[in-house]
Amino acid sequence: MSETPKSREKTLSCLVVARNEEAMLPDCLASLDFADQLVVVLDRTTDGSKAIAEKAGALVIEGAWESEGARRNTGIDACTGDWILEVDADERATAEVASEVRSHIRSAKNGLYLIPIRNVIDGREVRHGWGAYNGAASAPRLFSKGDKIWGPERVHPSLTTGPKHGSLKHGLIHLVDRDISDMIDRMNRYTDLMARDAVEKGTVPSLGAALRRIVSRGWKSYVARKGYKEGYYGVALAFFAASYSLLIHLKAREIQDRENRS
Repeated sequence: MSETPKSREKTLSCLVVARNEEAMLPDCLASLDFADQLVVVLDRTTDGSKAIAEKAGALVIEGAWESEGARRNTGIDACTGDWILEVDADERATAEVASEVRSHIRSAKNGLYLIPIRNVIDGREVRHGWGAYNGAASAPRLFSKGDKIWGPERVHPSLTTGPKHGSLKHGLIHLVDRDISDMIDRMNRYTDLMARDAVEKGTVPSLGAALRRIVSRGWKSYVARKGYKEGYYGVALAFFAASYSLLIHLKAREIQDRENRS
């Protein structure tokens, strides 16, 4: 009687998209040594990131992309694993994440899975108040090949996905900001890009809607998502969540006025 052949072990690709992240990449890539393949996409990078990625054994793709979605899709296309885990350069996979992901893909249904995100500011893990434009408490990072396509937006692109199946338990460590000044700088960069997207797509939020969101999103961050537990960081997150739509509206109006004058 012949033996039943063993099923093939599922393979895992880890994808990192970066731009001038030589300070962050070594620890990030070292934490992904449980992957069968490392893919690093470098967007208009001028520092030593390429050498760091090559030393880690990664497949390196260099280029220039206007939108976050386009560069991430380029990396996804280059991944050869049955499963793909997306990790940002300022994130770290713990031993618990590595073990859980490898165990999970052996028998998981194809589709998309959330990974918890452990956001760290100035060395302190901030657990509450995330959401809207500030950042996520979890993100759709683990997926089977072909089950995730990013949209064309410059920042926070939309997603087209296969089936969604829930969340893993253990989270990636995200060194999201150094301090409140860094949080402000990030908000300014993101709203610049989102204002351009809004003008191009004709989706500029109205002033009335932006003003209403000051209350609704601030309340959601500080109260519903329990930002009040985080002290001054919770206040900061609520302020940023409340301000995003208004900043996008004002910056978009400025762009439109400039275009009208030209």
